[in-house]
Amino acid sequence: MGAELVGAAQAEADDVVLSWEGEDVLAVRLPQLSDSLDRILAAMERRHGMPLAELDRKAKQEAVRLLEARGAFSVRHGVETVAGALGVSRFTVYNYLNRETALNREKAAENG
Repeated sequence: MGAELVGAAQAEADDVVLSWEGEDVLAVRLPQLSDSLDRILAAMERRHGMPLAELDRKAKQEAVRLLEARGAFSVRHGVETVAGALGVSRFTVYNYLNRETALNREKAAENG
């Protein structure tokens, strides 16, 4: 995830301070979400063994589904970043997201 450990005295407002028996002992500094998205995209490329832009349509749809599950689209400019990595337009990413939402609704209706 790319977190960094810092001393409790160096903790900043966004850090998570860990206490032991009532005393602050350590802080965890989480990376910016946009940095995490870049790491997630790089890991996906390594797993596929090629740039994400070279994936076929079905694999790109699956990548968008996985990225949505990991919160990639809650990051500012997440759709634009993912679209650039996949070599598609923002409109295409939104279509993939809408497709996934429609499939989930159909499954819920079948099971409900």
